[in-house]
Amino acid sequence: MNDPHGLDALDARILLALDEEPGASVLRLAQLVGVSRNTVHARLQRMNRQGLLLGFTQRVPPSALGYGLVAFVSLAIAQADSATAVRSVQEIPEVVEIHKTTGDADFLVKVVARDTSDLNRVTQAMVAVPGVVRSSTAVSLEETMPFRTRALLERRAAQG
Repeated sequence: MNDPHGLDALDARILLALDEEPGASVLRLAQLVGVSRNTVHARLQRMNRQGLLLGFTQRVPPSALGYGLVAFVSLAIAQADSATAVRSVQEIPEVVEIHKTTGDADFLVKVVARDTSDLNRVTQAMVAVPGVVRSSTAVSLEETMPFRTRALLERRAAQG
């Protein structure tokens, strides 16, 4: 393994096979990758234990739940209230990602909403959080490229 905390080439090949056939059994993955079933099983267990596999719910697009609008909200937060404010923002179900950033804002928050009226409700809920100083919202018009790691996995798989 190249990185004791990451994925090696074999791990990447297993994950690429799983990406191709999401419902594949361990035996099927072993056949696709050309290693023993026990090897695949042990690798998947280790990756899961190390927190390297994302949860199943991260595969469900919010649009399937009626949340077709995506927006990015920059939040400026009073430094003394940062931890409490972030915990409060995390409690809003429509908040799907939060990134601490540099620049004018402290956090970039990805939110989903049913429509613009719903987005207004969500942003107002964030602004009402104690410690939030100001916000700025940008609505996504189109997802030009969805989140991906496949190209990175392919690169890692090729290193083996």
